[in-house]
Amino acid sequence: MPKQHLRLILNGKSANRTDVRSAIEAVRAMGHRVTVRVTFEAGDIHRLAAEALQDHEDDPIDTLVSGGGDGTLHEIVDAILEATPGDGRPPFAFALLPLGTANDFAHHIQLDPTDVVGAFRYAVRADAKPTDVGTVNGRTFVNMATGGFGTQVTTQTDPNLKRLLGGAAYIFTGLNRFTELAACEARIEAEDFFWEGAFVAIAIGNGRRAGGGIRLCPRAKLDDGLLDLTIVPYPQSGKVTDLLGPLLRAGADGLPENLVMRRARHLSIHTAERVQFNLDGEPQNGQDWQIAIRQHQIDMRR
Repeated sequence: MPKQHLRLILNGKSANRTDVRSAIEAVRAMGHRVTVRVTFEAGDIHRLAAEALQDHEDDPIDTLVSGGGDGTLHEIVDAILEATPGDGRPPFAFALLPLGTANDFAHHIQLDPTDVVGAFRYAVRADAKPTDVGTVNGRTFVNMATGGFGTQVTTQTDPNLKRLLGGAAYIFTGLNRFTELAACEARIEAEDFFWEGAFVAIAIGNGRRAGGGIRLCPRAKLDDGLLDLTIVPYPQSGKVTDLLGPLLRAGADGLPENLVMRRARHLSIHTAERVQFNLDGEPQNGQDWQIAIRQHQIDMRR
């Protein structure tokens, strides 16, 4: 196996984890070079992304590893694509060291967040495969963009609860707050598709899971040049709780007769009121959303 240079951008919250240090030592023991940069405050990821691109020119980096959750991966990929000149295709591959709470994208690519050493070794051993990314109003997402119920649950979940319960915290919060949430009105257009009405949740998936493991886009693929759209319409009965159990237990497959599902390359969404969309957990607010896929924009070790 050729020796590689891995640049790890590590979320500062995980800097003192012993399993992270063990993972770095294990990969170095394999003969690979690992350089580490740690975030401390807002803006660090953009600075470290620019630094990685500059360093690559004189000291080539084979793989840029995101050490954190889905949000950290989102920020790193978004920052690199924004700073990459030319066609915007980065000069190195990406990999994930899953250190977040829900780790939805890690589960999609079959990484075990409980085996941090194994996950970092995987960043060396796995092939770098062409991978799509989605965009919402020009901002990148790697896994999923969600709006409505799932969005509010993610942002309202108490951080202490997340630490105690992990991904299940999203479900716990949903059970306690779901009755407080009102329907959102939207108009959604895509190629040969139009839908208008009230919704509980919208998911646009490059990946399959969000909100702590809920399979909102169960058949999404990372390299097919398509986004998977899942709309959870507001029920005519008004009994939103009838949707909650099946959605949390089985994801979209638990509500096949209640959902609207399509695949598309481009989507346009207009909401009657300002709503929040989460891009891999990172919030954006507005009423008009232009969503697209950028096929094979990055190489991901998966």
